[in-house]
Amino acid sequence: MGLNMQERKAVTREYITRYEKATKKEKKAILDEYTMLTGYHRKSAVRLLNAKPVKQVMVYIDGKPVKIKPEKKRPSNRKGKRIYSDEVIAALRLVWMFFWYKCGKILAPLMRQQMAFIARWPAFAITEEIAEKLKKISPASIDRYLKKDKADMKLKGKSLTKPMKSLKSRIPIRTFYSSEERKTPGYWQIDTVHHCGQATCGEYLHTLTATDVASGWIELRPMQNNAQKWTFEALSDIYASTVLPILEFHPDNGSEFINNYTETWCKNNRIAFTRSRSNKKNDNCFVEQKNGAVVREYVGYDRLEGTEEQTLLAAIYKPLVPLLNFFMPTQKLKSKTRIGSKEIKVYDEPISPFQRLMDSSQTPEKIKVLLLEKIALYNPVELQHNVNKAILRLRRRLAQSNRIITKEEK
Repeated sequence: MGLNMQERKAVTREYITRYEKATKKEKKAILDEYTMLTGYHRKSAVRLLNAKPVKQVMVYIDGKPVKIKPEKKRPSNRKGKRIYSDEVIAALRLVWMFFWYKCGKILAPLMRQQMAFIARWPAFAITEEIAEKLKKISPASIDRYLKKDKADMKLKGKSLTKPMKSLKSRIPIRTFYSSEERKTPGYWQIDTVHHCGQATCGEYLHTLTATDVASGWIELRPMQNNAQKWTFEALSDIYASTVLPILEFHPDNGSEFINNYTETWCKNNRIAFTRSRSNKKNDNCFVEQKNGAVVREYVGYDRLEGTEEQTLLAAIYKPLVPLLNFFMPTQKLKSKTRIGSKEIKVYDEPISPFQRLMDSSQTPEKIKVLLLEKIALYNPVELQHNVNKAILRLRRRLAQSNRIITKEEK
């Protein structure tokens, strides 16, 4: 029989003193002897015999002696001066909070592209030196410096889509987009977000979310409820106001979309109308991710109801939509490879939907001209400032009615 663990530890303590004082030739002989006695691998033996004994501190807890090992201090490999001072991190934190807590991969290109607007905003108090450092800071450094500020900021909602059996046989199912369709603007996925809070009873507001598959362009419309009337009005408004073409609407199986009214309207306007498979959210993945990353991120999970709160919600979406479409960088999945149990995903460089449309050869020149005319009307910092003020007005309204979801109610 071999040695048990306690016997191995006792033998190790005896050999450590010999090994520490031995020459290189003697250490080789000691290792041979030690590995044969304990059965350790030679690399493990070297690590154990080179380990310095950990000093233990004796403390008394409730009158009983307890040995406590001191915490290991992580060795610092930092050489030279800090690149990003406290002033730079403080300015970074203000910009991060102002632009609604974006991750480093989004915030870094946003600051590089829009620093001319950001540096002029007086609330940030950004000097030329700080501006240059914020333009050079990497996404990983942003996430590392802001790691402590990101705790407990996510909530989970409920999925309340109710499938409708009628018309399903007439509406084709789409499960994927071809490589050509992924590059061509005009293929829209649509969905609704329920602002019901903790209970689904009664009437509450909804948001209709529409996103273009090729560019990531997003449109948001508040609705009194998910009745067919309000859904149709929201779709008609998107069709009339958006700069991009609309070749197809692709919803899930909710009854607010799968109805004769919407089907007939799409046919009359020569818009293809497809749907997802039942209980397969990945068929509508482009808009599903916008529900969480945009609507839930900015509006939250609180219960919204009534025309006054619908007006406040519309006031949020009015500056938010151009901010996201013209200035906020997004990433698109380029490839996905599975190696064993690991799935390796490769994303493109973060750019805004506007830039993605301008770089695409599939975007008509007329649309590019309209986009250039529209972006000249906006300032990203002013748009974000208006979004923040509109959100604050909505939060005050909810606080007055005691309908804000707290962290304990997650």
